[in-house]
Amino acid sequence: MAYEELVRRCQDVAVRTAHVIAPAADADDAAQEAFVKAWIALPRFRPGAPFRPWLLQIVANEARNRRRSAGRREGLAIRATADRPSDDAAPSPESAALEAERRTGLLRAVNTLRDEDREIIAARYFLDLSESEAADVLAIPRGTVKSRHSRALGRLRAAMTEGGQ
Repeated sequence: MAYEELVRRCQDVAVRTAHVIAPAADADDAAQEAFVKAWIALPRFRPGAPFRPWLLQIVANEARNRRRSAGRREGLAIRATADRPSDDAAPSPESAALEAERRTGLLRAVNTLRDEDREIIAARYFLDLSESEAADVLAIPRGTVKSRHSRALGRLRAAMTEGGQ
């Protein structure tokens, strides 16, 4: 039952990862299929290696496969940006409305980016992965994470400026 415990601990981030990459309709299935594939591939897991990046790479690959096979480009379904309760007092209605408007503008700008730009932005900010974890999940070298991250942020700034954000 150790695998069950690992699944339980990684389930939320795996589903969020799938939602970042795959169309919303396919993301939950992609995450579920990735857990099955990880179970099958478990004998190939390197002992002592971190489990989470290994699993998230399988999730990302499965989500990419579903995105490609879908043949369509839907808006980014990032559940990680949903309103989360804070420890602070409830925001005023005005600040809540402004925050929702900013979030909508940001997501709109993120959705205009190329797939590889959206993936790196999502991995670093929406999934809160380190550079090393993002490199493992996206199956790219750490230096590539740094350069893509920098270029993606520049494109995101440009998209926000063009969108009047």
